[in-house]
Amino acid sequence: MKLPKKVLIANRGEIAVRVMRTCSRLGVKTVAVYSDPDARSLHVESADEAVALGGSTAVESYLDIDKILDACKATGCDAVHPGYGFLSENAVFARRVAEAGIAFVGPPAAAIELLGDKITAKQTATKAGTPTVPGTEEPLPDAKTAIEAAARVGYPVLLKPSAGGGGKGMVIVHSEDEIESALKSCQEVAAKAFGDDRVFVERFVTRPRHIEIQVLADAHGNVVYLNERECSIQRRYQKVIEEAPSPFVSTELRAKMGESACALARESGYVNAGTVEFIVDEHGEFFFLEMNTRLQVEHPVTELITGLDLVEMQLRVAAGEKLELRQEEVGIEGWAIEARICAEDPARAFAPSTGPITRYSEPRGEGVRVDSGVRAGSVITVYYDSMLAKVIAYGADRDAARRRLIDALNSYHVDGPSTNVDFCNSILNHSQFIAGDLSTNFIAENYDEGVSKEPADPRRLHNMVIATVLVQHNRRALMAEALQPMATTLGGVRETPPREYDYVVSADGDVFPTQLVPTRDDPHRWTVTVDGHEYDVVTPAFEFFRRRLRLDINGQRERFLLRYDDSFIAAAHCGIQRTFEIYTPREWKLSEYMPETVDDFDAGTVTCPMPGLVVSVAVSEGDEVHAGDVLLTLESMKMQSGVAAPMDGKVVKVHVGEGENVNAGDVLVELEK
Repeated sequence: MKLPKKVLIANRGEIAVRVMRTCSRLGVKTVAVYSDPDARSLHVESADEAVALGGSTAVESYLDIDKILDACKATGCDAVHPGYGFLSENAVFARRVAEAGIAFVGPPAAAIELLGDKITAKQTATKAGTPTVPGTEEPLPDAKTAIEAAARVGYPVLLKPSAGGGGKGMVIVHSEDEIESALKSCQEVAAKAFGDDRVFVERFVTRPRHIEIQVLADAHGNVVYLNERECSIQRRYQKVIEEAPSPFVSTELRAKMGESACALARESGYVNAGTVEFIVDEHGEFFFLEMNTRLQVEHPVTELITGLDLVEMQLRVAAGEKLELRQEEVGIEGWAIEARICAEDPARAFAPSTGPITRYSEPRGEGVRVDSGVRAGSVITVYYDSMLAKVIAYGADRDAARRRLIDALNSYHVDGPSTNVDFCNSILNHSQFIAGDLSTNFIAENYDEGVSKEPADPRRLHNMVIATVLVQHNRRALMAEALQPMATTLGGVRETPPREYDYVVSADGDVFPTQLVPTRDDPHRWTVTVDGHEYDVVTPAFEFFRRRLRLDINGQRERFLLRYDDSFIAAAHCGIQRTFEIYTPREWKLSEYMPETVDDFDAGTVTCPMPGLVVSVAVSEGDEVHAGDVLLTLESMKMQSGVAAPMDGKVVKVHVGEGENVNAGDVLVELEK
């Protein structure tokens, strides 16, 4: 069998770009379709051809079957890949594509219909011998029937719409008193969202894990399972972090779940890639949840631990090829973890965030993969799903993959819409996640409005103090260099600056005394003491004023995202976000860079070394001052610097006051010896 010559991807964003990547490698031409807001999107530019669908909403564009079939005919496509979402699980679309003589890269329409309905899917699972959650297999006609069914199943129970997915409309019921109102609510949501108000009841498993099995089936009766994925980290039934394999699943349990998933695929006449989802209790008992009749968002973690390209396998199966892969050949090598990056604001109850992406930089490096549908200049609109990209890390074991993903998220830079990057990173750093103690309740139990209930790791906070202090120190040093002309004007030779620098750093009520000691023969190495803890710090070649910063702290590579706001520096690192204020116990005096005495300075004036604002004046007429005493403080370019007395003397006149703007060369203070 030959692969398709030209594939239309009936989708957008990162999944469209990801499918195109495999097609390009295989020499298969691709066609993108796009709505008006997506006219300049990455998936359009990544395709060999593109067809405008018109409209802004999904209904006007990506869900319009007639427009997509017309695009197939106009471009001569012999296959359609639906991606996920939109029409990917629409039996009508799959049937019409097949009737048009075009290969649908997915299961037959009959299998989509059978498995897309939760009631018939559960009945099919029972026939296949796949364990199901105790509950009803028929929809509930009224509250009386629901009460009787719940009593048989045992509280708590879950009322679930028969159609749809993603947890929409589901209601947990803890007692008989709640049944009637919960049933009405569930039916109303189901009717509005899916056009189908049928609801059934099943036992609610407390603290369950959500574990799924990837299956692949051909048209010749061959079915294999490609191990499991742990998808328990969810928020409102939407997955956030996924990994493969699962830290909970044993070899024996994997085989049982895999064989059950394959049995269901055979019973339903399934062909192509699909995912059988299970809930698993604390004792390892598993129950069928549903089957997703498409490629999953989290498929990259399976690809990384198996070495397989699932999109390529989808295309080959759709072309009629027989699976050459045998079950015993499917192995597990290493570990992979994925974070879904969405345009949403965790600080505002995860409200969607829109607007243009003004700066964008993806993490790179060994074992890091980014599936993205955006770039700098992309505009995030209200019309489509909030997911921007997926960042996936691979390592020899779970901890290696976790650490690599943390490092990748630390260097993932998205400016514009708010994102959940730091929220995902916080999860990866949480002690319960590190221990593998997961359930679908993880976020609800451990986070409050997007903020971890677990205290921040002091070592991580120290890292952030080091990063921000070094940035601020460098800014002060550059400002001091700008003041060199003043020292020259006043006479004398520039002294060597001090060998130790003391700072005080505060953030969210925490105060960190900090000292920097540069290494004499290495300008990039520092000894930094934070709150009594000493660190060896190497600053590789980088720009201190960039928004991304890389440091080596005690031999460990650390990355930070920074934002500058007046005299504050906001930093993000390992899921922690803090805004730091940095100051010195005493002002960093200009005298540190000037001679102690200036013998050739006659009675005269102290002039302004640079344009700025007078923040404070420390002297009055008649005051006696000593060389090095701060006369006044200037603020320029968001930095404050003291203007020091160049000699011992008496203040004859102060020419400026607090709040005045001054220019370079303006007379500030008159002195006499």
